[in-house]
Amino acid sequence: MDIWMTGWQCRNDFDPALGMMTGIPPITPMMPGLGIVPPPIPPDMPVVKEIIHCKSCTLFPPNPNLPPPATRERPPGCKTVFVGGLPENGTEQIIVEVFEQCGEIIAIRKSKKNFCHIRFAEEYMVDKALYLSGYRIRLGSSTDKKDTGRLHVDFAQARDDLYEWECKQRMLAREERHRRRMEEERLRPPSPPPVVHYSDHECSIVAEKLKDDSKFSEAVQTLLTWIERGEVNRRSANNFYSMIQSANSHVRRLVNEKAAHEKDMEEAKEKFKQALSGILIQFEQIVAVYHSASKQKAWDHFTKAQRKNISVWCKQAEEIRNIHNDELMGIRREEEMEMSDDEIEETTETKETEESALVSQAEALKEENDSLRWQLDAYRNEVELLKQEQGKAHREDDPNKEQQLKLLQQALQGMQQHLLKVQEEYKRKEAELEKVKDDKLQVEKMLENLKEKESCASRLCASNQDSDYPLEKTLNSSPIKSEREALLVGIISTFLHVHPFGASIEYICSYLHRLDNKICTSDVECLMSRLQHTFKQEMTGVGASLEKRWKFCGFEGLKLT
Repeated sequence: MDIWMTGWQCRNDFDPALGMMTGIPPITPMMPGLGIVPPPIPPDMPVVKEIIHCKSCTLFPPNPNLPPPATRERPPGCKTVFVGGLPENGTEQIIVEVFEQCGEIIAIRKSKKNFCHIRFAEEYMVDKALYLSGYRIRLGSSTDKKDTGRLHVDFAQARDDLYEWECKQRMLAREERHRRRMEEERLRPPSPPPVVHYSDHECSIVAEKLKDDSKFSEAVQTLLTWIERGEVNRRSANNFYSMIQSANSHVRRLVNEKAAHEKDMEEAKEKFKQALSGILIQFEQIVAVYHSASKQKAWDHFTKAQRKNISVWCKQAEEIRNIHNDELMGIRREEEMEMSDDEIEETTETKETEESALVSQAEALKEENDSLRWQLDAYRNEVELLKQEQGKAHREDDPNKEQQLKLLQQALQGMQQHLLKVQEEYKRKEAELEKVKDDKLQVEKMLENLKEKESCASRLCASNQDSDYPLEKTLNSSPIKSEREALLVGIISTFLHVHPFGASIEYICSYLHRLDNKICTSDVECLMSRLQHTFKQEMTGVGASLEKRWKFCGFEGLKLT
């Protein structure tokens, strides 16, 4: 008992005038920054404190208008409390009688100066004990000072509490490391089977596998490993040469298969193109029917509802026709992109020359346009000067001035017409220049797409040679887009499997936040809504307790699929 009690902080003597220990700070409201906070109220304790009757004593609640009693900062893993303000005639039996209702008491150390330390079995029991802080205790019915006192309960530091808390933290850390290690081992890809060492018997088996198309990839990998290990020597050179020759015999087969697949792809493209063009023709006919029905001689005979339906059908048919037309144009663009690199380079050179010529013409037109604008401004200034002179004279205009004014106006109109023509030609040249630039951009995009296709084709060929799985399996669309989402689905499924009545999205995310604080609630809800055969959302409760809960329906979805 002396070992775990040495870590407690002892308090000073009890002051009867104050009804509390002199070493305890006075009851003050919450003071942020000093670590003094009001004790929490346990959920199973009433908010309004009432009189508590015990066998040997009675506890009277403090004045509710007073601020709550203050406590020091809670030590980690605290299971020990300091109790001050005990009656002088209070015994250990009375202390046990008062505080055993808070929980199981492991040990009590009572001092001669009207205070003690109590250690409980669990941490939550400390909060219940703090609830009794401020109560006035009276032994029996006596009101003597030696039989009364005001309890002050506060956190206390104990070495055993700290030691147990540190052991618990170390255990949790070990469990977390073990969980992460098991998770990493589970996610680590399996190691390939070891390649057997070279021998005459194994060589004959590999030679037979090389002749079989279904076992060719496995046999080639074994042959490659043997060669890299240095198994080739004068004695085994003939055997390796025969195996290499067997591997070479598959080249013609692979080339023929590739050509057959390309032919099938071209035929499928041609069939799709023909079918799409036929569908587009029929859509054009349907749209023509709608347009003819919208003309005046037929439109007047329909009712208002019929006209509305015809206009809606016409818009829908036009939208579908435009979509099909875009698809057909995309197929034609892909066919044009299959041109050779030499032809593309020639077209780019011609486009560049045309672009440079158009640029030079546009610059010349721009200069001519500027000069004409300047001449027009000069003529306008002359006309303004003549008008000002005419206003100053205040007499009849001379015939020479009228004639000059008319000539200037005619010249001004001619210049304006010529300027408009030049501007139109300049706009036309600019449009041609923009068209040439667009063609150049399209050609550059075609080159980039060709390069991307070549790189994709090379990667696909390499992946098809290295893997035994077909290409179609890798192209299947899946609602799970990443490995992280797959991991989240597994964790959520396990969590909901042990909650058969479902759980809210906040409860699920609070569990996930213990694993990763960066998980977003909206992302989790979006992921679960995409997996309709795995998770479903139901409304539970009545009235104010109505709540949306997610449930695991993977077994039902497995039967449906």
